[in-house]
Amino acid sequence: MRITLVGSRHFGVTTFNMLRQHDVEIARVVVADADDRLAAAAIAAGVEVKVQESPKLVTASEIAEGTDLIVTAHSHARISQEALAAAKLGGIGYHPSLLPRHRGIAAVEWTIKEGDPIAGGTVYHLADRMDAGAIAAQEWCFVKKGETARELWERALAPLGQKLLGEVIDYAKAHHSLLAKPQDEQFATLAPSLPK
Repeated sequence: MRITLVGSRHFGVTTFNMLRQHDVEIARVVVADADDRLAAAAIAAGVEVKVQESPKLVTASEIAEGTDLIVTAHSHARISQEALAAAKLGGIGYHPSLLPRHRGIAAVEWTIKEGDPIAGGTVYHLADRMDAGAIAAQEWCFVKKGETARELWERALAPLGQKLLGEVIDYAKAHHSLLAKPQDEQFATLAPSLPK
C-alpha cells in the first residue's frame, strides 16, 4: 500500500514512524513548512518531501503518483477534492474527539472547557467540510479530574490516534477499502480556537 502522509510536528513524526512499522510504502511526505520536524524525519529516512504551495490547501499535484491512501497527521490544510480523487481510497485523518462532537481546531481544549467526563479519538474520511467525513474508527477514554488539554492529549489522545490509525491502515491493506459510518449531524458541535 502506497501512502502520502500530510502533516507536521511531533504527531506527524510519530505517525510517520508508526506507518513504517505497518509494512506500507510511504511514497511522499507533504508539509507546509520545509523546516518542520516531519520533513527532517522523512529526509533522514530517504522519503521524498514536498512543500505545499499553499499552507491552507493540498493539491492533486502534491500527492504522490500511485497513492492508495492519503493520511493526515497534525495538518491544518484542506485536502482538495482533486487530491482526494488522486488516491485510490481517498484520505483519512485523526481527530482528538468523539466526532461529530468538537469539530474544529481546538477539540481537546473544548473537551476540558465543557467538562466532558469522556473524550476520545476518531479516524474519519477527509471531506469538503472540516471534520465531517464518515467515521472509519472511533474509541473513547476517560478524562481525569483537573487534567489540562495538553495532559489529556499526551496521556491518552495522541497514543489513541496512533493506535486507531494503525488499525485503519491494517484494515485497508487487508480489504482494499475503509469502513465508513456517517456522522450523526444532530450531535455535531464546533470547537473553534479559544483565546490564549
